[in-house]
Amino acid sequence: MTRSAELMARARDLFPGGVNSPVRAFRGVDGEPFVVARGSGARIWDVDGKEYIDYILSWGPLVLGHAPAVVLDALRDVMARGTSFGIPTELEVLLGERVREMMPHVERLRFVSSGTEATMSAIRVARAATGRDAILKFDGCYHGHADSFLVKAGSGVATLGLPNSPGVPASLAALTLTATFNDVAETTAMVRANAENLAAIIVEPVVGNSGLIPPDPGFLQALRALATETGAVLIFDEVMTGFRVALGGAREVYGVTPDLTTLGKVIGGGLPVAAYGGRPDLMDRVAPSGPVYQAGTLSGNPLAMAGGLATLKALTPEVHATMVARTARLAAGVATIARECDVPCTAGSVGSMWGFFLRDTPVHSFADARTADVALFKRFFHEALQRGVYLAPSAFEAGFMSAAHDDAVIDETLDKLRSAMKAAAASRAAGA
Repeated sequence: MTRSAELMARARDLFPGGVNSPVRAFRGVDGEPFVVARGSGARIWDVDGKEYIDYILSWGPLVLGHAPAVVLDALRDVMARGTSFGIPTELEVLLGERVREMMPHVERLRFVSSGTEATMSAIRVARAATGRDAILKFDGCYHGHADSFLVKAGSGVATLGLPNSPGVPASLAALTLTATFNDVAETTAMVRANAENLAAIIVEPVVGNSGLIPPDPGFLQALRALATETGAVLIFDEVMTGFRVALGGAREVYGVTPDLTTLGKVIGGGLPVAAYGGRPDLMDRVAPSGPVYQAGTLSGNPLAMAGGLATLKALTPEVHATMVARTARLAAGVATIARECDVPCTAGSVGSMWGFFLRDTPVHSFADARTADVALFKRFFHEALQRGVYLAPSAFEAGFMSAAHDDAVIDETLDKLRSAMKAAAASRAAGA
């Protein structure tokens, strides 16, 4: 028995499914997860010593790669002075100013400890500001595991084939409306039909939680117009896309300004941190400025603030531009490899996020994504893993690039993926 297998056997006696977040269980690829021991740069090593090039990067936060010196140095400095106080610190101010400098539309913000906290809190603010109860989300978009969001959610929910979650009261689920991403006509009809009770429209501006799905031209603009027309609050969930699709987020790429934005992942540099923010008139409703209560003992803790500040300082326009180019090269390389192997594939990237679907035509919605060849993806995933490339263990997740993935790493990756795709295609043809 491998060391990974031994540890997972012990884990299953402790945790549901042996994991502390569902996708880690590898159910989406019919496999057994490995147990990681360490990471450095673009690579990780499991407890049995096997090396992998990592394109998950802790599901997005590690934009500089594993264990970057600038982040480790910042953490060492802060740890010597204390890890948590429950009192304001200068680091909170510095990171808040850095976020607002990079995303000027996030004029006022509140730090929290997880993306779920951020989206849950943003919805609470929207409901308080509008006096309405309903929210509109999009099929396949994942906004954390708060009750209101577990209706036709993406990410691990999609991977496990769970359209809705038990434990969510029907009365609350009824307040969550779901439309098709990129379908302006359907969304417009739904918004107008529910305008009197619609508090918020929440969207991943670039979907990453059912695979990478960019918005069609005009879609985000239509959401902005509908929110303005009806008085609903437009929320961009940029927990995943923030500082990845562009340093200024989706607003920089698509020219659409939301009322509220949720952030996470990158702003912690690998530590648990998130934020929600936007228009001052909305954020001033949050306690203690206003009556909307939200609190957190570890919100703004020094370790998370230091990790995030070090990361955002190092994430310069030059660093980001280099990552964008390498991400595009990787995605294009996967598409080329698939063509060489006569495998249907559409691949793409936005900023330093990338993804592919094993189907002939581009994907515009989660309904499209579900028609991809998941069985072939599972074969490809395992062939890639055997060759030392760690892709998302689900056909419905985006991949990520880091500053540590240099051109030599991209070349090595494409060589390994070419071999993996050939083996997967041959295995399918043989019916193995």
